[in-house]
Order: sequence, then C-alpha cells, then structure tokens
Amino acid sequence: MKIAANVQESQERVAHLLPQTTPEVARVLERAMAGHELSRDEGLVLATLPSEDVEALAAVADHLRREIVGDVITYVVNRNINFTNVCFIGCAFCSFSTSARASDAYNLPFEEIAQRTIEAREMGATEVCVQGGLPRGLDPFYYRDILRTIKKAVPDMHAHAFSPMEMTYGTELTGMTLHDYLQMLKDNGLDTLPGTAAEVLDDDVRHMLSRKKVTVKQWTNVVRTAHQLDIPTTSTMMYGHLETPEHWINQFILLRDIQKETGGFTEFVPLGFVHANTGLFQVGMARPGPTEEESIKVHALARIMLRGWIDSVQVSWVKLGRQLSQRCLQAGANDYGGTLINENISRLAGATAGQYMPVDEFQELIRQIGRVPAERTTTYSIRQVFDMAADTAPV
Repeated sequence: MKIAANVQESQERVAHLLPQTTPEVARVLERAMAGHELSRDEGLVLATLPSEDVEALAAVADHLRREIVGDVITYVVNRNINFTNVCFIGCAFCSFSTSARASDAYNLPFEEIAQRTIEAREMGATEVCVQGGLPRGLDPFYYRDILRTIKKAVPDMHAHAFSPMEMTYGTELTGMTLHDYLQMLKDNGLDTLPGTAAEVLDDDVRHMLSRKKVTVKQWTNVVRTAHQLDIPTTSTMMYGHLETPEHWINQFILLRDIQKETGGFTEFVPLGFVHANTGLFQVGMARPGPTEEESIKVHALARIMLRGWIDSVQVSWVKLGRQLSQRCLQAGANDYGGTLINENISRLAGATAGQYMPVDEFQELIRQIGRVPAERTTTYSIRQVFDMAADTAPV
C-alpha cells in the first residue's frame, strides 16, 4: 500500500484511485471526501466493495484522518490488571476465563493489585486498565474496593476500569440503580469505563457468542448512563467471527447516534477475533479471524462512518501484530493503543504479538510509516510529542 507523505500527495492519490473504482463506490467515496455523513446504505456499499477497490477506500480514510487529526500517532503507557480469571458467563470466544475449581484459577488479593499499580507507575504508566472474569458470590462492593485500593496506592493513577458487563453485574449484586452504582464508583476513583463487552451489538449474534452476556439494550444503557455522569468510555467492536459487513455498519451507526446524544466516547477500537484457542472456532461456528483485507476495511470504515463524532480510531496491536497495525494506521487509524504491560486475554486466545510493547518500539513503528509519535493520557490529552528523529528530545 503506497503511503501519501502530505495533504497534496494524499489528494492526488485519492484522485488517481477513485476513477478506477466502480461508479457506485466512487460516488460514495466522493461524498465522504466532501464531508457528508454517510447513510446505512452508503456504508454498506463501502463495506461490501470488491477487493480491487480496497486501496481507494483506505486512501480516502487516510486522507480524512490527516484532515481531522493530522499526522500524530498517539499511544498511552498503561498496565493491564486482570484481577481474576474465574467467570461463570462462558463466552464462546474467550480462552481467558476458567471455573473456580480449576487448577489455574486465581483471584488477586488487594495487596497484589496495589503492588501492581505501584509497579506500573515505576514503569512510567499513567493508566491501569482493570478487568476480569465474573465469579459467583462476589462481594457486592468488590469493584468499589478495587478502585479504593488503586487510588490509595497511587492517587493520581488513571483507573480505566470494568466493562458494561461488570457494571450490570455490580448492580445485581448491590441492588443499586445503575445511576447510583456508577456514581458510587466515580466517587471512589473510576475515571473512565472501557466500552468492551460490546462484541457485535446485535442480539442475534450475541446469543451465539454468549447468551449470558449483556444485551444490546443493557450495553447501551450503561454507556449512556456513564456519559451522563461525565464518565467517558471507549467503544469497541469484535469482528472476524460470524458477523457480516451489515453488522459492522449497523454498529457504526449505533455508536455514532449515541455519540451525537452524549459526546462521551473517547475512541473506537476494532478488535479482530483471535480464533486459535476458542470454542467458537473449534466447533466450527466462526471463521478463523479476520483477513487482512477485512481489518483494513473495518479501520477505514470506522474513520469514514464515525467522522466528526469519534475522532480517534485505535489499532489493537496485540491482535493485529506489528505489520498489519501499521497498515491499518495508513487506512484511517491514528492511535496505537497502550503498552499493555501484562496483557493476557488476547494472548490466551492465541494472539502471538506479545504481552507488552515498550515505548521505544511504539515510536520506531510510528516513524517507519512517516508519522509523528506522541504519548497521550487515557482521555487523549497529549503528554509529549516526539520528533521524527529518534535521537532528538521531545518537543
């Protein structure tokens, strides 16, 4: 995939590629270039375009990325704290969780969570990302107490914690309303909420992925309520299993509509399905993860469909690997995610990209594609921008 070095070259590349696409695809891409918000039908035209038109799709998305957020690629220094792998939900795509009686079952004591938070700060992290399984019989205020533990250990550590699934479980355990429960967590240190547990926001697909998990209505209610309480969230979509391009577009439009109401999403993160060790693939229900073309399509479509509403599109390097992450950053994405110290969930599903990427490797990969590296906070404030040359100081 050819890389455009500047705005003029980007425009010239698009002008060269558009006439080579089918007329309907060219019409929709031209509307996107002109700043129009695409409809569901127009999104489907792009989601189902032929392979020979993918480069034009990526070129338009990359041009829009440059217009909207420029040439900086951001990342956050963070640590994952997966506090337990015990879970009763039984998602067919998960290889992380286990039963309470399993030999590899664990529950991190609060002292260990505190120690990992302190170690994260010593390693330069500004965020801990906290998620885990859902054990039966959990103390009703366990999630609150995790937050208290983190903030006591490192008061200014950003707690990016829990998911809409865990929040729904918390309300069931405590009997509190969702509003009051989220307010309690915010008062005890919850800074932002991961928009995970979204998978594909279609109840028929979700029933096949995990019939015990939150419904689309429950997921959207949690994120809307969080946004009302000024708790920002991310947004995600898992692709490459048994969903269709129509599901992609439906999800983009749903997220776009929520963002129009609340403005609370900080980013969108496509999450490629890692198939190798999952029951969903082993019983023949899912395809073996996304193709490279699908990954490029999804990231490009996210940029185009969410334009003007969710400006940051993140690559999940742990799922895509280094090279494909770079290609998706040339197809509309602008954020490399986090260093992910102690990433376990994708690794156990069969991902091979590793558990941690050091900051200097992030910066080198960003420079290789002619972009500018910058460290950010969880909510996308820039902490420092680095020069294109590796041996220069931050600017």
